[in-house]
Amino acid sequence: MNLPSRRNAFTLIEVLIVVVIMAILAATIIPQFTDSSKDAKASAVKFNLHTLRSQIELYRTQHNGTPPSATLVELTQSTDASGAAGSGPNYPYGPYIRQVPVNPYTNKNTIKTITNDPAQASDVTGNGGWLYNPTTGGIWIDHSTLYKE
Repeated sequence: MNLPSRRNAFTLIEVLIVVVIMAILAATIIPQFTDSSKDAKASAVKFNLHTLRSQIELYRTQHNGTPPSATLVELTQSTDASGAAGSGPNYPYGPYIRQVPVNPYTNKNTIKTITNDPAQASDVTGNGGWLYNPTTGGIWIDHSTLYKE
């Protein structure tokens, strides 16, 4: 009598089919993760830019139209109507932000002073945080394609 044999392993064809299916899944999923990280950086930098612009505008409103200095340090301090920093009831304005937010493309929060408004391609370094015109209070992203935002 012949007894049916028992299989204890996968055949080579079965293993190859599984590998091909996994490769196809990986090829379709990995680009989506890459795009989502780019989208996240773009969203974060635009949100940070919006926050900076709104806080600069609030500072200007409370300080008779005068924008913060080239370092934006006034946004992180309590000030009086003239912009002098201090503490107590005589310094009712601010702080507007805890610190200057980071540009997620460069992981820097440095401020480069520019004279153009709006920022021009020649102003962009691509390795800094923000481009700021202290005369007008305009601020932009230090990024080769996003500086026009």
